[in-house]
Amino acid sequence: MTQNIREMLPYDLKELNILVVDDQEDVRRGLGRLIGALGCEVQTCASGEEALARMQKEDFDIIFTDIKMEGMSGVELLEKINHHWSDVQVVMITGHGTIEMAVSCLQNGAAHFITKPFDNKEILSFVERAGYKILSNRHARLTSGKYETKNIIAIDKAMRKVLHVVEQVAPSKVPVLIEGASGTGKELIARQIHNHSAVRDKPFIAINCIALPDSLLESELFGYKKGAFTGAHKDTKGLFEQVNGGTIFLDEVASMSPLFQGKLLRVLQEKVIRPLGGNENIKVDFRLITASNRNLEDMVRRGQFREDLFYRLQVMKITLPSLRERKTCIPALAEYFLEQAAREFLGDEKSHPQLSPAALDVLLAHDWPGNVRELENTMQRALIVCQGEKILPSHLGLSPELSVRDHAFAETTSYEEGKRKVLEDFQRTYVRGILQHTNGNISRAAELCGLTRAALQRIMKKLNIDKSALAADADS
Repeated sequence: MTQNIREMLPYDLKELNILVVDDQEDVRRGLGRLIGALGCEVQTCASGEEALARMQKEDFDIIFTDIKMEGMSGVELLEKINHHWSDVQVVMITGHGTIEMAVSCLQNGAAHFITKPFDNKEILSFVERAGYKILSNRHARLTSGKYETKNIIAIDKAMRKVLHVVEQVAPSKVPVLIEGASGTGKELIARQIHNHSAVRDKPFIAINCIALPDSLLESELFGYKKGAFTGAHKDTKGLFEQVNGGTIFLDEVASMSPLFQGKLLRVLQEKVIRPLGGNENIKVDFRLITASNRNLEDMVRRGQFREDLFYRLQVMKITLPSLRERKTCIPALAEYFLEQAAREFLGDEKSHPQLSPAALDVLLAHDWPGNVRELENTMQRALIVCQGEKILPSHLGLSPELSVRDHAFAETTSYEEGKRKVLEDFQRTYVRGILQHTNGNISRAAELCGLTRAALQRIMKKLNIDKSALAADADS
């Protein structure tokens, strides 16, 4: 089973303030103790009128309210909360006889409903998921006022540390080296440094060194004179000159040849360039930020990168964590990329499907070799293939790797037999995982799989999967 969200939260759930409203004392006490075990601040009220009075004095993040109460009903309380405190999430408490009313409440703004007798796991799971999103949004609002980081999710300690360094280095013009695996957002951090520097009104120019051979890289950065080479029809300013006091971002500097490393070192030392075909030096003024997906210090030790240039580049160094090292960010990043994709592909006026708990479990379990960029592509794919209101694990395209080598390539196994065994392995792994997630609830598992209950039962029977054993595993 994947690590649950509570264990991965970068903030304590004690930051959440939750109110339980019910006219039955045993319900108030029971829910208060259950939710309080997560570390949340939990308060209780015996009526809707008392709850409104409390909300006038204090802010709450989530409110659990019974539908049927003496005096003001939960439906009336929901209406008033939606009118005055629209950002508060309301969970309706209902008996079996009022489920239709609870569904109606969902259509009128409630976030969730729970039935009596309570499923403790369902309640805890909702508070964890909702709490994660509330804390993520809260931190994003706080951060955006200081850093304007609306597109940098920094709810984990590692990324908050990165943004703290950004805040420290941005005002000066010292060179910055950003190291991190491909897809971790190195250019995003470089732009963040520029946007919070004294030269934010001047150009930010990015160039990928690995995409250009030395000759083209030199002409791009230094410029050239008319006739310097075939196709040089006019004098052209290089990027070092064009940036005019702004920021140059050189990505993948590890790919530079030793010869070009020497030329770059001279520019950094003397702040002059000589265009190709020219005979005069030109003074330049720029702030340099570089990035590499390889460890430059190791390359220096192996003689693959100039030591003097390395120390020029890494006056300040920022190391970006891989996504597998900051999995606390995955729910917030997934929501962000889903919203971005919805705006791009569906338009602002159309609602988009929501991420299901089972899909979130798959995202948290994945290793993310492609880092944040892979997650962004995954959410785009999920939005495109999803036809319903919920994004399910099957929409993500992140199914566990099949053990093809164990079956399909065996000398004694035919192609058809190998394919059958591989598919059977996939079905067994997938169905067992879904049933463990739903604690053996076949109807819920079938919904998450996108199958009918009967189809799922046929698969379970064929593979001899016992739901009761899986439910016991989930409880242990």
